[in-house]
Amino acid sequence: MSLTDNPRPPLPSWITDAYEVLSTRIVDSSTGHDGVPAIDRERAVTILTGVEELALERVDAEHAITRLLERGYLYEVDGELRVTSRSD
Repeated sequence: MSLTDNPRPPLPSWITDAYEVLSTRIVDSSTGHDGVPAIDRERAVTILTGVEELALERVDAEHAITRLLERGYLYEVDGELRVTSRSD
């Protein structure tokens, strides 16, 4: 067995590309309900489907968001997506 920090296979590059787009938008957004930078999930789907370089359909954007939530890159509070802080 490999001694890696995360034994799961890496996310596909198109999902990590989607993360880069969303994390930038979230951090640059106005704050969410409790002062934490956030965007609502529907807005995130709209953003991802609107980025020409990603060329995502709605179902792909929703899948990318789901995978990012499952892996802990993002978290969701009251329908808002937020970037998980990295512990360095």
